[in-house]
Amino acid sequence: MDEQSKKRLSERDICTKFITPAVVRAGWSQSQIREEVTFTAGPIVVRGKLASRDTSKRKRADYILYHKPNIPIAIIEAKDNNHAVGDGMQQALGYADSLQVPFVFSSNGDAFLFHDTTATGATVEQEISLDAFPSPGELWQRYRAWKGLEETAEAVVVQDYYADGSGKSPRYYQLNAINRTIEAIARGQDRILLVMATGTGKTYTAFQIIWRLWKARAKRRILFLADRNILVDQTRTNDFKPFGQAMTKITDRRIDKSYEIYLSLYQAVTGSEEERNIYREFSPEFFDLVVVDECHRGSAADDSAWREILDYFSSATHIGLTATPKETREVSNLTYFGEPVYSYTLKQGIDDGFLAPYKVVRIDMDRDLQGWRPETGKRDKNGQVIEDRIYNQRDFDRSLVLEQRTERVAERVTQYLKGISRYAKTIVFCEDTDHAERMRQALVNQNADLAAENPRYVMRITGNDPAGKAELDNFIDPESPFPVIATTSQLMSTGVDAQTCQLIVLDQRIESMPLFKQIIGRGTRLKEEYGKLYFTIMDFKKATDRFADPDFDGDPVVIYQPGPEDSPIPPDDDDGGQFGPGGGGNGEEDLPGGDDPGSEPRKKFVVGDVTVTVIAERVQYYDKDGKLITESLKDYTRKTVRREFASLDEFLKRWHGAEQKRALMQELEERGILLEALAEEVGKTFGPFDLICHIAFDQPPLTRRERAEKVKKRNAFTQYGEQARTVLDALLDKFADEGIQNIEDMNVLKLQPISRLGTPVEIIRAFGGRDGYREALKALEKEIYAA
Repeated sequence: MDEQSKKRLSERDICTKFITPAVVRAGWSQSQIREEVTFTAGPIVVRGKLASRDTSKRKRADYILYHKPNIPIAIIEAKDNNHAVGDGMQQALGYADSLQVPFVFSSNGDAFLFHDTTATGATVEQEISLDAFPSPGELWQRYRAWKGLEETAEAVVVQDYYADGSGKSPRYYQLNAINRTIEAIARGQDRILLVMATGTGKTYTAFQIIWRLWKARAKRRILFLADRNILVDQTRTNDFKPFGQAMTKITDRRIDKSYEIYLSLYQAVTGSEEERNIYREFSPEFFDLVVVDECHRGSAADDSAWREILDYFSSATHIGLTATPKETREVSNLTYFGEPVYSYTLKQGIDDGFLAPYKVVRIDMDRDLQGWRPETGKRDKNGQVIEDRIYNQRDFDRSLVLEQRTERVAERVTQYLKGISRYAKTIVFCEDTDHAERMRQALVNQNADLAAENPRYVMRITGNDPAGKAELDNFIDPESPFPVIATTSQLMSTGVDAQTCQLIVLDQRIESMPLFKQIIGRGTRLKEEYGKLYFTIMDFKKATDRFADPDFDGDPVVIYQPGPEDSPIPPDDDDGGQFGPGGGGNGEEDLPGGDDPGSEPRKKFVVGDVTVTVIAERVQYYDKDGKLITESLKDYTRKTVRREFASLDEFLKRWHGAEQKRALMQELEERGILLEALAEEVGKTFGPFDLICHIAFDQPPLTRRERAEKVKKRNAFTQYGEQARTVLDALLDKFADEGIQNIEDMNVLKLQPISRLGTPVEIIRAFGGRDGYREALKALEKEIYAA
């Protein structure tokens, strides 16, 4: 093919005629080659109450080459022949970093640029001919050398994944976690830590790891430990189901050594008395793999239950799974397991579109900020003399109950639900089970109509409430409408797969970053088929101050603090194990009123005649890098705009030169200019053009309506016929009502009132054709933004 003909080929043609044949000639089979692989979903973008997936930001590799299914080792990025050979390399390296693939190629159909991140060859980057593409065997040998895999280790690493015939395969980050873990174990590493954000499929990942090791006979007997009964049951009936008859759950402190896969609460096999440590009925060498789920919780301490079990089965390989690695003076899973072999954070999950983004509504009560001191000798509702001191947020609902405060919280939660949907699944986290019951009562009173229709509309779901606990499965079932609102303390903070939860209410002081992340994780699961694209956190006790903690990742899309009269809606913009050492509980950790599970209820004063009100606070936003903006929004906008545009003339030149204003607006938002938030503060009647000119360059702003009227008065379109002028007037009205971005979309011709003027074909014909219509639209925009 001659050079000119080749340059006329599309990128897809280059792939079909040159790249794919070169790869096949090198010995790669069709089962090893996947083309146009989309490996992220695209982030959810939240605009006011609306949310949609930005599919334009999906990551898609032109080629991924596999040694075996689910073991990727190379990426090829293709470009058409008008590009240089290496023009796709930087893009490909970005994909390779995400996929943890070491061999990267770029091609325009003339040759390949080969980048070897393993540095096992003579050079890191070199150009090679189409006929010199490496064979599967060559790249696999380089991969083995890079990973330090001997022949015995290779047999484990290439063990097949479990496949159920549905075509489901792990997501890219799950593949990374599974493959890195298998490789580490194959090399002899005996302590492994995996960090994966809540909602990213840790248990499914653990299943594939165990399945491959079990099928390869590298690990024959496996113990899977969790500290919540619901975690064990969900694991057994869902992800681990393929193990079938080889699997058992340890219950009633009975041991049957005829199985290979054992699931257990660690409380079910340990106790404070030696005879209750039934795990010792197994020999220390019985298990050769022990997996600890949610290993971040207090169980990481040296004297904890699972540490005791791991020390006993010390010859086994130990894997820890967590969403929140814990490193404190008293407790450390990093110290025990070492650095993670792979991490996938909440921020990555949100950016990739696998986890739901979220808003934060912060509501402050006057008594929380100012405190309350009783008058001398004041008695509470139970006749107790209230200790004379200043009570503050740390005391409320723990040592002092202000009944009106509970009522205000219930009012705000109800007001929010009325603004979105009164059937939006909601979890309210309270200080203890007593607080959860009082909150349930307050919410029932606020929602008396729906509570009368179905008494399960609001339920307390805590470990000490059998009736409420029995409703947990219904709450997390997307198909079950009730319960709608669940009040809880600790039971639902982790391990509860509440896929359709849209509102998380924090009326609990949260002192622990791992607990904070776990609670946030109750809402991060996406359920698009049920309309769950994002969720909201309503914070009454400053728990979301932890967003400022450097250990937190995955910032909210907006933080909103309503005033006392404002809506809380942000503006558009079963059993089986014993609890604890010695048994006697249910495997959950709800606080009955004291500071520790099983403790006596703490003494509380209950006061009903102290008024509590919501006080006004400011709105807070995050910039494009996820950093909290501490200056005023106007000052931030001025600084950000002037960093992009040195002068008003420079901005005007860019605005007037933009083919589509909506594309420029999107670019400005990506650079950190918060147009919607600015409109909320300055005025929704102003368009982005006037907002920026006014805030950044001190120009007097015009509303969209004022701009539209000025164009009409100038009578600027006399050269067009009557129908065309009528259409332009209608477009001006559309601009005045909705903004410039909507009139740039050809679909506007299908909308009222413009559609009443004719079909899109008839309207375009009035302008002499599509090109004439586009020219008229450009002229209209020029008139709108005329000086």
